[in-house]
Amino acid sequence: PLGLKENALPTQRSSVSNAGGNFFMAGVGFSFIFSWLLMLLVLISFVLGGNIYMVVCDSWHSQQLFQLLDTPGLIPGFNLSEILGQEGGTTNISEMYRQCQQDAALWQMLHLGQRVSLDEIFNISQYKEEISMAFEKMNITLSPISLLSQRQKDMLLNASQAGQPPSFTSILEQLDQNLTKGSLLGLARELEQLADKVGGDVRDNLKADARKLRELDKEMQNSFSVLLQTLKENIHLVQGGATELEAQTNAALDKASEAQEFLDRETENIIKNETWAFLEGLLDFFETYISWAKSSLTGDVARCKPIAQTLDNMETITCDYILDSVNAFWFSLGWCTFFLLPSIILAVRLAKFYRRMQFADVY
Repeated sequence: PLGLKENALPTQRSSVSNAGGNFFMAGVGFSFIFSWLLMLLVLISFVLGGNIYMVVCDSWHSQQLFQLLDTPGLIPGFNLSEILGQEGGTTNISEMYRQCQQDAALWQMLHLGQRVSLDEIFNISQYKEEISMAFEKMNITLSPISLLSQRQKDMLLNASQAGQPPSFTSILEQLDQNLTKGSLLGLARELEQLADKVGGDVRDNLKADARKLRELDKEMQNSFSVLLQTLKENIHLVQGGATELEAQTNAALDKASEAQEFLDRETENIIKNETWAFLEGLLDFFETYISWAKSSLTGDVARCKPIAQTLDNMETITCDYILDSVNAFWFSLGWCTFFLLPSIILAVRLAKFYRRMQFADVY
């Protein structure tokens, strides 16, 4: 358009206008030469992208693809239930895919319980019977256990008899008497009576001696009365304990004899009972472990949700990224092809008004 001049004759058009007209005709020529390649590309991409999207993506979203794969005889010689060793043919691909989306374990998804019986594999009742029979045949022999020998019993009896204290009666009678052999208070009274019969310095000395004797008696009473009382109580305790020593020794020997008889009679049974209780505890541990192993194997091991997620990711990549791009590509090229014919006509018509003519139209 920049090279056109309104009043210029067709035979005097500029080189810019003439080049524009030539380019129009060149575009028409190239369109006729290469348009079939464009049409072929549109056709191939349309056939591949459109059909694959309809067959795979749409049927995947509507679950018709899995129903088609589950159709008996679709693939000759292919039977999923027979491959998995199941009776009745209850397994299909759509059901497996649905269970995998719910994160089911392979044991549940493949119905392995129909092929493998965990109750038979983990049955330990037969082993319990064998253990019980072997335990009943077991003979426990222990060396004799002696708590007290006859020599030790004789020593205890002799010690209890020899431990009897002497008679403390005379000693207690002496303790009840005065601390001194004579009465200090009586001697003080005699000195006072004698002092009354004499006079002078002798009288004063006698009264002073009597006063000292009274003070000495009072001091002795204060110092030794508590100790004497404690001594009497200890003597009574010794006498009481000594009388019970022999009886306690005999009671202890009787209990030792009863314990000896109990050990001789019940030791073997006690060891058997405790050993069997220990074995039962071990068997309980095994049963607990077996129940945990069964529950883990059937419900926790090899969950197949990652398989379903992998298939979903493949579907997303194939449909949402690859096929959508291919379909957008052929759709765009299809519109280009559709507008190619009007553009050829328009280019031919416009070239007449741009190219430099050899002859001018005369009316």
